[in-house]
Amino acid sequence: MNVFDRLDASLVFTTEERLLLDAVRAVARDHVAPSAAEHDRSGVFPFDNLARINALGLNAMFIPEAFGGAQLSYMAYLECVRELSRACASTGVIWATNFHAMKPLIDFGSDEQKRRLLPVIAEGGLASLVITEPAAGSDATGMTTAFRPDGDHIVVNGAKTFITNGAHADLYLVFGKWSEIADSRGSISAVVIERGTPGLTVGREEDKMGLRASSTAALSFDDCRVTRANLLGEPGDGLRILLASLNKSRPSVAAHALGIARAGFEDAVAYINERRQSGRRIVEFQGIQFMLADMAAELAQCEAWLWHVARLVDAGATDFGIEASMLKMRASDLAMRITTDAVQLHGGYGYCKDYRVERLMRDAKITQIWEGTNQIHRQLIGRSFMRK
Repeated sequence: MNVFDRLDASLVFTTEERLLLDAVRAVARDHVAPSAAEHDRSGVFPFDNLARINALGLNAMFIPEAFGGAQLSYMAYLECVRELSRACASTGVIWATNFHAMKPLIDFGSDEQKRRLLPVIAEGGLASLVITEPAAGSDATGMTTAFRPDGDHIVVNGAKTFITNGAHADLYLVFGKWSEIADSRGSISAVVIERGTPGLTVGREEDKMGLRASSTAALSFDDCRVTRANLLGEPGDGLRILLASLNKSRPSVAAHALGIARAGFEDAVAYINERRQSGRRIVEFQGIQFMLADMAAELAQCEAWLWHVARLVDAGATDFGIEASMLKMRASDLAMRITTDAVQLHGGYGYCKDYRVERLMRDAKITQIWEGTNQIHRQLIGRSFMRK
């Protein structure tokens, strides 16, 4: 048993969670991983993978029982993200985005909203978190999408970009600014928009470097009328909701990155144990062993921090934003470094699409960019030590 087997074995799950995780790993191994290269090549949305995931009832694991779910621990959720992403990073992020978009509804929505909307996701629907705009990325407070109250409705106008699941979602959690509140930050609000609502239009889908089978779309809202019953909280509650949701989604992004990193590490180890140069296996050369040691040590430490943050969340912690930023930053930087080193260790073969490490390197890059660029996270972490 190696260090990673021991780390995985140390995780504490209930019997129900272990049974589900075993089923997820089987689906990831037998169905998701074998189709990943073709999905990457074609860029076709992996409806087949989602059907198998939904057959397990996987969306229900983060939805309370009262609203059609069978809620399990945050740690079990992160493990599912990691295992799916290890098999196919596109499939992993498609599924994880359901949590990113619906956790704010679970935490801040009314019982009426949850009874009406959450069963859509529990039964296998797709959700989308709609924040980014062409001129508002890491600084989400610069968004200009407008929410104008009109009796029992809200009229939405604006444009969003880089929206994961954008072309296929059943529910969209959209952030914009309430027209009757003058304060720019204080006006941010959140509303759930259902698929097919008049005025909601899906624009172009991006042709991306990595995660090619996931849908990343532009959305436009042209006098899109939404029932006011879909407003989360009160007008102006959006920034509080947004920050709380990011603290839960950033560890999820880290789990996604670490799934990619683990796959890259395992491919590299397998290759250097088989490939020979100068009559010796590549793994026998000291310089290669040093590379391997650095990769393994950092991966083990980063995974341990992932589970530390998961335990904080499961214990009910609310003040863990810096821990989440540290995790997202380190996990995504590590995923890029490990996959780059995995390509290097494969030599010329690593540059060819016949080997998975080429895809993993492309998939890893976005994890350093979304959910706040790593430059932003370094700033957040550094500022946290400034004395008042």
